[in-house]
Amino acid sequence: MSAQIISGKDLSATIRAELGARAAELAAEHGVTPGLATVLVGENPASQMYVGMKNKAAEAAGLSSRQITVPEATSQEELLGVVAGLNADPAVHGILVQLPLPGHIDEGTIIEAISPSKDVDGLHPVNAGRLATGSGKFFAPCTPAGVVEMLMRSGHDPEGKHVVVAGRSNLVGQPLANLLLRKAPGGNATVTVCHSRTRDLAAVTRTAEILVVAIGRPEMITADMVRPGAVVIDVGTHRVDDPGSEKGYRVCGDVLFDEVKEVASAISPSPGGVGPMTITMLLANTVTSAARAAGVG
Repeated sequence: MSAQIISGKDLSATIRAELGARAAELAAEHGVTPGLATVLVGENPASQMYVGMKNKAAEAAGLSSRQITVPEATSQEELLGVVAGLNADPAVHGILVQLPLPGHIDEGTIIEAISPSKDVDGLHPVNAGRLATGSGKFFAPCTPAGVVEMLMRSGHDPEGKHVVVAGRSNLVGQPLANLLLRKAPGGNATVTVCHSRTRDLAAVTRTAEILVVAIGRPEMITADMVRPGAVVIDVGTHRVDDPGSEKGYRVCGDVLFDEVKEVASAISPSPGGVGPMTITMLLANTVTSAARAAGVG
């Protein structure tokens, strides 16, 4: 019997409707319209597409959206000036500097220049530290937060379960492990982190009641690596050559979906799974930031 499909696209539609209602409430009752500012350096086509998707989603949810595009030759000091201006703007509650940046600009320096209270990407060391220690208010990175939201809203609360996270990146694997370990809703799991260099990776992934894969290799996780009845969340997105398709390529995840769906009890697809949730959690963080600015968050 095939697995339950956990659709990030469908869940995102529900959550964005909720965010729209919350944004309208903040505007009507507190005079605060959640504002997201995106900063794009250069004309990278993929970055332009991602920024456009984020702005469109923000506007559809009732947020104000501002895009600042600067030339690729912009200096680091000039970009820091742009960030400083957004930090000081009370109409801006979330700041996202689209990565990657040109080679002459240090990404870490730019991320650290964003006010932690407006770092809706959840990448600032202050937010990362608060997540790791479980202290104070913080913003979680959007992809890990989206994974937890998918699990909770699809009826697969990780509390008390063994969750294996395949992937150890600062963007997904490590913050996800910290979210799952927290003494909070969506947490209280027993967590194992593994990666592409783990000895006998399949032996580890087969122990998971919930398996989250963010290992960065197309269709690496096959049916024999999954415990029967496990819940599988596929974070990966890849474009691979496919001469038999009209476009000459297809999009897939880190999981061999057609095989694994016959073993798992529930699975997220790629595309249509974690991707939409990542943008949704960016909007959620921005609304939360606006609520905090209004003194009600």
